[in-house]
Amino acid sequence: MVIGPRELVTPFRPIPLEVPEGMKPNEFFNSTENLNDLVTNNGLLVNQEDLLLYRKALGHSLEFDCSIIYNTSQRILNPLGRPVRRTQVPDPVRRVWNRMNQVILGYLVEQYPDPAEYLILAGEASLDATWPLTSPGVPSIRMLHNHFICFPMADLRAARPAAADNPNLTDGGQHSLFQAHMRDVYRRFFAEALDLQVLRNVHTEESRLALTGYPEGLPCWEIDGGVERLKDPRFWSEYDAILQGFLDFYRTFFSQVSTRNADPLPDLHFPRAVAEVLLFDNDFLATARKVRERCIAEPAYANSIRWEPAFKQLIFRGDDGRLLVTISQNSVGNAITELLGVVVRREPDAAGYQAAEPRLLERLLAVRRRLIEADLGEGIATAHWGAA
Repeated sequence: MVIGPRELVTPFRPIPLEVPEGMKPNEFFNSTENLNDLVTNNGLLVNQEDLLLYRKALGHSLEFDCSIIYNTSQRILNPLGRPVRRTQVPDPVRRVWNRMNQVILGYLVEQYPDPAEYLILAGEASLDATWPLTSPGVPSIRMLHNHFICFPMADLRAARPAAADNPNLTDGGQHSLFQAHMRDVYRRFFAEALDLQVLRNVHTEESRLALTGYPEGLPCWEIDGGVERLKDPRFWSEYDAILQGFLDFYRTFFSQVSTRNADPLPDLHFPRAVAEVLLFDNDFLATARKVRERCIAEPAYANSIRWEPAFKQLIFRGDDGRLLVTISQNSVGNAITELLGVVVRREPDAAGYQAAEPRLLERLLAVRRRLIEADLGEGIATAHWGAA
């Protein structure tokens, strides 16, 4: 068996939306009109907190694939002003969102109990507001959203290997700036900053998927207690803390790239660890100098810098059945699956999608019923399904 990332071909049914003349596709997909279409044609459930569960029309998997989006499109018309990460979400919304995550992940573990047969994951990706909407790779909806996906392992084993230089596989390992030049201080900062009781740091060999070899080089944590621990608010507090630590590291690093010997940022989550670990680490500051000098010398490189945090955070099931958490800076590719070495190539194939659609919808409607029973929203009726 060849170990390495896989490229999976997933059919989709072409979306009957016309992009107005003069607009880029991703400009249109961030519009209120597109979000209205998402609700009308693919919406499954919505609640008073503006959290929308929907079917992924351009999906990753035909086995199970849905998302929750914090749909602020009616209240915040500026796409660059919408929340793009968990730390920007109001506490009452985040509580409900965490419970929705727990219900859907619980359903996936129950329905797909064998890790040798199915890869399951739930994750979120964000982009910072400094990324132009027209940049290549910017996702089609600039609002914080979660992905819930199941891949049959048989499909992944049968998929062809992905090219090693695929631009979507630039999140970890030798490709990543953090991992290539600052791996030790990156991990030491997390260890110093975070007081974790539910999440336990695991070695790369424990977290790596045998089939793909990913996640490559990224810090990972085991969820002590497995899926039942997702019902514990302490887990979600620590899940947030990992993101907060990542944000402090990212923002501190690029503040030093921007301005040599810059003062610590005023709104850090872990100021002591920043001052004592990052700002006294020679590898950290030497790497910032290299990036700074290259920015000065190479305009194209400087233009590619993402000065504000962009991340992917993921819960996934390892080969031995343990639930694991990882986090990475975002890449141009942006798909959440690529942290695990799964590149999805979507191809228009209405017949192929239609053949799988009934079983896919059966599962999505089943998980919707659980959410409704838990008072986490009300069903949405579309042309394809009712509200109950």
